Amino acid sequence: MRTAKNVLGTDLEPCSLRPLTGFYRNGCCDTGPGDVGLHTVCAQVTAEFLAFSRAVGNDLSTPVPEYAFPGLKPGDRWCLCVERWKQAYAAGVAPPVVLRSTHISALEFVSLEELQEYALDAEPRPRE
Repeated sequence: MRTAKNVLGTDLEPCSLRPLTGFYRNGCCDTGPGDVGLHTVCAQVTAEFLAFSRAVGNDLSTPVPEYAFPGLKPGDRWCLCVERWKQAYAAGVAPPVVLRSTHISALEFVSLEELQEYALDAEPRPRE
């Protein structure tokens, strides 16, 4: 079995086991044919992002027990749909991301540079 890659070109690392995230609920931002939302961006949600997401019709704060969804709180990590992250980026409320846990296919929709602006695990840049 081939291991998925992240946006840095290395093996995709888990995003969150508590709460258990990912389209496949395996803790990783894996994607495949059934994932029409492309849940590929590992984000650490903020209060601002959760309010924004609720305002645009995707309430991620309220638990949905029938889908084993606990509801998110600020600080939780979650595999977001890449288009929602891009929308939040354009609105100035994009949550921080974990590059090592963000699936490489996200780069079809957002640039590595955009993701690096919000990266929790960015490589330090050399001082000029």
